[in-house]
Amino acid sequence: MNDLIPIHEESGTPAVMGRDLHAFLEVKDRYNDWFPRMVAYGFSAGQDFTEFSVKPNGAGRPRIDHIISLDMAKEISMIQRTERGKQARQYFIECERRAKNPVAELTGEELMARAVIQAQSTIKELESRTRELEAPAKSWVTLAAAGGDFSVSEAAKTLSRDPGIRIGRDQLFKFMHSLGWIFRTKGHRAHWEAKQDKAIQTGRLAHKLSRPFLNERTGEMEQPPPTVRVTPKGLHELHKALGGTGELAA
Repeated sequence: MNDLIPIHEESGTPAVMGRDLHAFLEVKDRYNDWFPRMVAYGFSAGQDFTEFSVKPNGAGRPRIDHIISLDMAKEISMIQRTERGKQARQYFIECERRAKNPVAELTGEELMARAVIQAQSTIKELESRTRELEAPAKSWVTLAAAGGDFSVSEAAKTLSRDPGIRIGRDQLFKFMHSLGWIFRTKGHRAHWEAKQDKAIQTGRLAHKLSRPFLNERTGEMEQPPPTVRVTPKGLHELHKALGGTGELAA
């Protein structure tokens, strides 16, 4: 089997490079925008992937790449819902199967190719890894629900601690809608979403994404709608807009 996507050994565990997977999947978005969106599906640094900085061809400006576990790579491929995504997922499954009995099934040429890939990984990429960090991608800042933010229900309860405010979850949704922070989608799965320009990019709200799930009725993978979260900045602006009179106790 030809190597569609190079497989590397990371601490004895097979893995792939994020940019290699991005290229194979033929994703139109820039890697620095695409990968943070994939991470927002619930993957964890240090467990599912490792970030590092590398200079292309050993020179020029460093760029961020990631070492991804095969489990994460399979799930990312499935999320794409494309033929390339299906092909990549089946390829990773086959790679895992062969890894359990590599000598018996790999040809001499394939063993040589694997040795070359491992050498390249060690020399060009893993030795180039540094702890230097770039500014986080905008999509990660706006999509990842950082520690300290609130569900709308929690935000309503916190705001109601002020003697001058009495508001529930549904009322708070309607109030944020009146402020132009959120909008209601249409269809059988209608839900509230935060506006990019007035809420997410301003740091008032965030979206928390859940992992896709298998719809047993249709047999298709479905993506749950994003959950609206209220940031500390948004909470204080809501407190002020609602005419709060006391100290806001978070």
